[in-house]
Amino acid sequence: MVALAANSPYLFGRDLWDETRIPLFEQAVAVHDTDLDKRVSFGIRYADKSMLEVFRANLDRFPVLLPTLMDEPEESLAHLRLHNGTIWRWTRPLVGFGTNGRPHLRIEHRVVPAGPSVIDSVANAAIFFGASCALACQPEGLELRLPFERARTNFYAAARSGLQAEVSWLDGRRLQMQELIADILLPLARAGLERLGIDREETEHWLGVVAARVDNGQNGAAWQRAYVERHGTDMQGLTQAYLERQDSGLPVHEWDLV
Repeated sequence: MVALAANSPYLFGRDLWDETRIPLFEQAVAVHDTDLDKRVSFGIRYADKSMLEVFRANLDRFPVLLPTLMDEPEESLAHLRLHNGTIWRWTRPLVGFGTNGRPHLRIEHRVVPAGPSVIDSVANAAIFFGASCALACQPEGLELRLPFERARTNFYAAARSGLQAEVSWLDGRRLQMQELIADILLPLARAGLERLGIDREETEHWLGVVAARVDNGQNGAAWQRAYVERHGTDMQGLTQAYLERQDSGLPVHEWDLV
């Protein structure tokens, strides 16, 4: 998802990572130097038995920044929710309550940036939900097939190099990112969306947007770099051109450089 949706290659006019937002946010609120104490991070290991392990780690590893005592019932978990809100794992569990007071646990997938277009955003959601469903239904837990350190290495490789990254998949095989998405993740996403009851025509439409983007390698980051290469480092001009193409309603893989 990081590579597919990468959309921030520039910061203050400098060409950096394909998804510079990730290292920028990690450095912007850095309090300690070790992975164990970083409030913005990929994390340090998988949860093993229960999601409660994450909240216990919060209590053990992260001091409360702004102590406050809220006059709410203990069962509302107000202090746990406030504290968890100051620790920004890129995939983060959240406890919430519906309007009827019923609690729920959800996973916040924070790695996908906005845009470049509404079409691209919906297509990103399609492959995410489809592939997640299919992978979650695998007979063997994925954490047993992809060690945490390898998953983290893949994450930062994708943030740095986008669709040009090379990563390790479940069997340890090294794959180019475009190959992984086209040959493995897109078929999984189709199967997952079918399992979720999504209409086949709609599935093919949205996953087709993803497939075309992967095929020509033009996500938001790639388009911005290509535009700057042709027109120079006029960031205001780049922003204006980006907005014009966003208003066109075309997905990013169809954006031109004129």
